[in-house]
Amino acid sequence: MALTKRERRIRIKHRIRRELSGSAEKPRMSVFRSNKQIYVQIVNDVDGQTLISASSTEKEILEKTSINKTEQAKLVGKLIAEKALQKGLTEVVFDRNGYLYHGRVKSLADAARENGLKF
Repeated sequence: MALTKRERRIRIKHRIRRELSGSAEKPRMSVFRSNKQIYVQIVNDVDGQTLISASSTEKEILEKTSINKTEQAKLVGKLIAEKALQKGLTEVVFDRNGYLYHGRVKSLADAARENGLKF
C-alpha cells in the first residue's frame, strides 16, 4: 500500500534528523508548515531548549491582511533572522522538517539568509 503524504513527510523527517543536530554554537532552525500558518524555531538540541521562535501568528504579521502565505513566510524569515541576530546567533543548521525546499519553506529560508543568518 502506498504511503500517505503525511507518512512520507514523517519518513523523510526522520531520515533528515538522523544527520542534523543543533548545538549551542550552531543551533537547528526547524520549520513547521500548516495549511494556514508557518512556524519556525531555533533549537539547541544538546540542552533540549528552544532559543527563539517566530510564526505568522505574531502581531506584526497578522496586521498585514492583504498578503499571501508565501509573503507571510518571507516576513517570518526576516523576523527570525532579526531575533537571532539580537541574541548573537549568526549561524544555524536548517531543518526543513521533511517538507520540500519549495514555496513557503524556500521563501522563509531565503528571507532569513538575506537578513543575516548563515546556513
